[in-house]
Amino acid sequence: MKVLKFLLVGIFFGIVLVKSEAVSWYRIYEMFKFQAFHMYGIIGSAVLLGVLFIGLFKILRIKNIEGNKIHLIPKDSGFVRYIAGGTVFGLGWALAGACPGPLYVLFGTGVISMLIVIAAAVFGTFVYGVLKNKLPH
Repeated sequence: MKVLKFLLVGIFFGIVLVKSEAVSWYRIYEMFKFQAFHMYGIIGSAVLLGVLFIGLFKILRIKNIEGNKIHLIPKDSGFVRYIAGGTVFGLGWALAGACPGPLYVLFGTGVISMLIVIAAAVFGTFVYGVLKNKLPH
């Protein structure tokens, strides 16, 4: 039953991304060229909703499925690593035409070439796991 819940949420996520045109290469291209507000509106509303829900979790002391209080661990501050990570993420997004979430949605809509990008993303994650202890964090 738990797998079914995740599957349904994933299908809903995919439908929302397709209908909002968030997986459209042309919309992403417009965003990177600063020609349209569409994608910035989607990303901005997601950030605002995230801030709202995190605030509600803290105020209402929301608990997870097991009944434990949700505890958010503060991240270490550091300017260089966020700039470097954001740059690598942005370059990958620009080259692939999609960020990691929509890769599966695009593959599901019939863009078979996204299978290559998904394989490269999984390989990159594996390489990061191997090199993680050697990288500056």
